[in-house]
Amino acid sequence: MSFDFSAVLPFWLVLLKGLGVTLAFTASCALIGSLCGFMLSLLRNSRWFFVRLPTTLFVEFFRGTPLLIQIFWIFFCLPVVFGINIPPYLSVVISLTLFMSAITCETFRGALKSINSEQYDACTALGLGLRIQTQYVIFPQALLRAIPPLLSNIVSLFKESALISSVGIADLMFVGQNISNSTARPVEFLSAVAAIYFLVAFPLTRLVGLIEARLLRRFAY
Repeated sequence: MSFDFSAVLPFWLVLLKGLGVTLAFTASCALIGSLCGFMLSLLRNSRWFFVRLPTTLFVEFFRGTPLLIQIFWIFFCLPVVFGINIPPYLSVVISLTLFMSAITCETFRGALKSINSEQYDACTALGLGLRIQTQYVIFPQALLRAIPPLLSNIVSLFKESALISSVGIADLMFVGQNISNSTARPVEFLSAVAAIYFLVAFPLTRLVGLIEARLLRRFAY
């Protein structure tokens, strides 16, 4: 069998459109999931057991089960259980957001534990309410400390998002599979898809190390 990677060139625009869909899902779910993850981290650090327990179960469930099963369950089972019609793109957004929330919760929980207790004592001494304390004192410091692992989570989400092709979302993986099937050239097109994922993910992983080395060590600690 001969390989001809020039066969990929006529389809580069279609592959880029698929990449755009992948990036759109990744960015939106990463943003929403990160905000939800921060709120979950606050609940997991609550002094009330009845608040910590369900939050812990939620986080451990979504961290401990495969994302593919979560996508399938929300796509196939959730409409049956609740008797509602959920569009494919919405089920994917829900799945990726819940997954991102769970893994980001642990990222922020570790960041919150690194904040000195004097910060909380100062807020209490100044009479700051819980919302003001969280929004203007705790969250900025936790975000700064959480940037490297948070970016790693986003990279993981970007790579895991290839699973959404299994429910018919026309992302990069779905487009690459369809073209490879129609042209009978799986090696060329799947290799091209892998290369595109790598070209997007690799600079982000380098960025994580750069931020950790040059910013966090100077300002956060």
